[in-house]
Amino acid sequence: MPSQRLPSNIQALVQEAKTLYEMSFLDGGEDNDLANEPFHVSTAPGRVNLIGEHTDYTGGYVLPLAIGYGTVCYGRGRVVKTTAGIKCACRIVSSQHAKVVEFEAKLSLLPSDSENKWANYVQGVILQYLPDLANEEETLQLDVAIAGDVPLGSGLSSSASLEVATAVFLESILSDRGFSSYRTKAGKKSGLGDKERKIERALRCQRAENTFCGVPCGVMDQFVSSAGCHDKVLLIDCRSLDFREVSMAVSSPKPVLVITNSNVKHDLGGSEYPVRVKQCKEATEILQSKINSGIVSLRDATVRDIEEATTSGALKGVLLQRARHVVSENQRTEDTADALEKGDWALVGKLMNLSHESMRNDYEVSTGYASLSWYLIFISALRKSDLNSMKVSCKEIDFLVDLAQKFEGVYGSRLTGGGFGGCTVTLVDEGSAEKLQNHLKEAYEKHTGMTCNCFVTSPANGACLITL
Repeated sequence: MPSQRLPSNIQALVQEAKTLYEMSFLDGGEDNDLANEPFHVSTAPGRVNLIGEHTDYTGGYVLPLAIGYGTVCYGRGRVVKTTAGIKCACRIVSSQHAKVVEFEAKLSLLPSDSENKWANYVQGVILQYLPDLANEEETLQLDVAIAGDVPLGSGLSSSASLEVATAVFLESILSDRGFSSYRTKAGKKSGLGDKERKIERALRCQRAENTFCGVPCGVMDQFVSSAGCHDKVLLIDCRSLDFREVSMAVSSPKPVLVITNSNVKHDLGGSEYPVRVKQCKEATEILQSKINSGIVSLRDATVRDIEEATTSGALKGVLLQRARHVVSENQRTEDTADALEKGDWALVGKLMNLSHESMRNDYEVSTGYASLSWYLIFISALRKSDLNSMKVSCKEIDFLVDLAQKFEGVYGSRLTGGGFGGCTVTLVDEGSAEKLQNHLKEAYEKHTGMTCNCFVTSPANGACLITL
C-alpha cells in the first residue's frame, strides 16, 4: 500500500515507530549487524464485532469489521545461522512501554514475566513462524519498534492487531520462505493463495495467543485483522474458516456505526473468559451424550435440542444459559448479515438489542428463538443461580447501551467484544450520530464520574505491508 494512501493516523504511527526505532536501536547512526538490511513496515487493524459474541470458539458465526485504528511494526530483520558466531538476538520495543525486550527466537522460549507481558504477543507469533525456516540451525534476528492507537483493554482487539502486524512483518522478512511449513489436512505440502495466506496467518496468531499468552480465544479477532475489507463486514464461519464479504445496502438516511469506549478495561486472560470457554465445552459434552450424538460443538445444536435438554433436565443452570446464548446468537448473526444486505436497519437494530439482552441476561423474552415453556423453565433455573458470576456485561456498559437504545435515530446498540468492560457498538442514522455521541459523553460522566470516548467507524482494510 503506497504511503500516500495511508490514513493520517496510520501515517502518524509509522513516524512514531520510526522515531522510537531510532531512539532505541541506533547508536551513533549504526544499528549493529542489521545496518545493511532493508526496513520493513507493517500494519494491522483492530476490530469491532457487529454481532456474534462468544460463538467463535464454539465453531459458530461472527460478523466483525476491521476499524481504522491499528498497530504498526517498523524495523529490520534477517534469517541467520545459529552456528555463525552471531548473537541471534531479537529486540522489540513498544511506544506503550519504554523498556526494550531482548530474547532469542527459539522454540524453547518461555513467556515473558508480568512486567513485559505485552511482549508475549510478539514472541508467540515469532515462534509460529520458526518452522518456516530450513532447520534448527537457522533463526531470526530482529529489531522492531511498535506503535499503535487501538485503545488497550477496550474490547477492540489491540492484541490481535499487534499479533497480525507482527506476522505480516515476519512474512516480509521471510519472503518466499513464509508459510513454507504449511501442510494440508492430508499432510501434504501446498502453496497458498492470497485468501489462504490470510486465513493461515490468522490461525498462527490465534495459536500464539492460545499457547503462549494463555488466552483461549477463538479466531475471529485475528481473522478480521488479517482479512478485513474496506466497506464490508465479514460473515465468518469459524468452523470451516470460510467467509463472505457483506455490504451494507445503499439507503437514505444512511446509518453509521458509533463505537463508545466505556474505559472499563478488561483482561480476557485473567477474567471469566476462560471459564466461559470451559462451560461451553461442558455443555457440548452433555448435549452430545444425552441429546444428539451429532453435536460436536455448540454450533451444531439447535433450538429444539436446547428445549429438549431443558425439558429433560440434561442441561441446567449456568450450562443451560451458556448453550442457549450460543445457539440463539448464531442464528441472530446469520439473520443480521442478510438484513444488512437488504437495508433492513430496523431488523439489524432489533437483533443487536436482542444480542445484548442475551449477553447481559442470557435469555430472550420477546424473540422468535425461544418458546414460552423454554423461557419459563429458564426463569426458574435463573432464580436458583448466581447472577453475578455469569455477567459478561457490566453496569457501565449496560448504562451506555440503555442510553443509546432510547436515543432518537438509533436502530440498535450492544456490547461488542468479549465483555467484562470494553466498548459498545450502535447503529444510528448518520444525521443523529454527533448528537448521540454528545449525549452519551455527558450522561455517562454525570452518572458514573467517568469519561467515555466515542467515534464513528466504517469497515477498513485488513493487514498489509507499507511501502515507504
